[in-house]
Amino acid sequence: MSKRVLTLIVAAAISVATVGCSSGPQGPAQTADAFVTAFGDHDVEAAAALTSQPEKAAAAMTSAWDLLQGEKLIAQTGDARVTGDTAVVDYTYEWHMPKDRVWSYSGQLQMGRSEGRWEVRWTSADIHPQLGNTQTLQLRSTPAPRARVNERSGTDVLVPGAVYRVVFTPAAAHDRLGTANTLAAGLRSIDEKLTGISILDTARKSDGVYVAPLLTEWEFGQFGSELADLPGVTYTKEWDLVPTDRKFAPDLLTQIRKTVIDEVDGKAGWSVVTVNSNGADTDVLKEVAPQTSPSFSLSIDRNVQIAAQRAVDLRQEQAMMVVMEPSSGAILAIAQNEAADSDGPVAASGLYPPGSTFKTVTAAAAMTGGQATPDTVVPCPSQIIVGERTIPNYNLFSVGDVPMSTAYERSCNTAFAKIASELDGSDLKTAAAAMGLGPDYSVVGLPTVSGSVPEDEDMVQRAEDGIGQGKVLVSPFGLALVASTVANGTAPLPYLISGHPTQVSGDRPELSSSVIDGLRLMMRKVVLGGTAERIVDQGEVYGKTGEAEVDGGSHSWFIGYRGDLAWATLVVRGGSSDNAVAVTRDMVTALPAGY
Repeated sequence: MSKRVLTLIVAAAISVATVGCSSGPQGPAQTADAFVTAFGDHDVEAAAALTSQPEKAAAAMTSAWDLLQGEKLIAQTGDARVTGDTAVVDYTYEWHMPKDRVWSYSGQLQMGRSEGRWEVRWTSADIHPQLGNTQTLQLRSTPAPRARVNERSGTDVLVPGAVYRVVFTPAAAHDRLGTANTLAAGLRSIDEKLTGISILDTARKSDGVYVAPLLTEWEFGQFGSELADLPGVTYTKEWDLVPTDRKFAPDLLTQIRKTVIDEVDGKAGWSVVTVNSNGADTDVLKEVAPQTSPSFSLSIDRNVQIAAQRAVDLRQEQAMMVVMEPSSGAILAIAQNEAADSDGPVAASGLYPPGSTFKTVTAAAAMTGGQATPDTVVPCPSQIIVGERTIPNYNLFSVGDVPMSTAYERSCNTAFAKIASELDGSDLKTAAAAMGLGPDYSVVGLPTVSGSVPEDEDMVQRAEDGIGQGKVLVSPFGLALVASTVANGTAPLPYLISGHPTQVSGDRPELSSSVIDGLRLMMRKVVLGGTAERIVDQGEVYGKTGEAEVDGGSHSWFIGYRGDLAWATLVVRGGSSDNAVAVTRDMVTALPAGY
């Protein structure tokens, strides 16, 4: 054969080979790699063209991308094993789906050579090894149970549930009063004072619309069918945190609900399932369990809250009480009656003159500065002149020269006005801060104001401040901290929701143990033989009473503690401090044994 003929044959062979290479991958590994690359690029047509059944393959791969809500697919090939005109190539897929869901698995592609060309012998196993040819993959979301809110002993006070929002538009009712009366009758278990007239009055003041209190599913079920036929009445069903007992600390739970509502959702779970042609699930290929958000635990103690609430509810005047656990700072109860509710959350943030309860701070300042001890003899005349101000005792009583502990026990204004007048300008403020009064507390779930104790270089003003009748203002929350400090030895850090620490702005210096011991001695004397004798039969109670003169009367105060239970009770314009002692006694006597 001539060289020219040989050259032509070689050239022709090279040309054929070149054409063959340009038509696509030649080996099983290269074909498999091209298939998974196209599948991973979401180019299902290109991937399907490399299979034995392009139409079925394209439909199946499109379904996988769509039903898995695929955002990305990382596809790779592994080892290839060739046997004549067949081969097996390993693959690994990593699906990335919404909300950071990732699913990885491995399988095998069955390859075949037909007419000199390698292709993927199509089955649904090329998408997942356990996927049947008449099945599809589907991504499912599993909602996480929402968190609950429980009180200190573990019982639920707020739970996830449905609520119904009922709206009445009188203009849409031909018999406005009749419809309003029917609505009022249905809602009377929620608001016993509700009437048809009051509903219409509220609507007139609210752009012609009355919005009823949110109803739980059970409450709505009591008369929901009747609502459907009332002209002008509409309702919607919504998700919310629902109180288990509408009467249990309603205002406080409203504040807590607002605080935690955005944190109650856990992390949803998800799964990938196979579904047959009839729409039935056949297998679970991947499952990630939902992560429930942990329940919120309140410091509120059900027994203490109920006892405190019942005690303040017995008063006609505005009455309120804050109860704390001195050793931990746990707020055990925030109770105020309906009369007090009209002014907002005043138990924790309302400011009032403290009256003689502030003598506790004055005594602490005097003992800290070395001006006096409980045994120091001080004068207690019926009245005393400080500067140009005449300060009297209640009903002008006088006990002469007595130890400071006796002056405290008898609540002698003249003795403590004199003591305060002789302090330095910052002493009262410093002692108050050491007892928790004055700093700002960011208690999660509860708006609080502890009080305001000014520095004052004016002797007369200090005298008035020292007996709680000057510029000093306190809240029941603030005075509960004062009582807790005496019980605990140092000012505790108050909190309401476990795991949500309170932030404090302002210094809180510590009192010496001798000052704490002196205060305890004096507070015990107040109960044993002083102005709080009414509660002497309730165990080892320590306390201090107070009356703060204001326009229209005087506020009635009692602060104190027993064991690891401290409180501050206020009856606004309640007159004698004995009334605040009586409210506290009602609370204490209602508590189960062990408190």
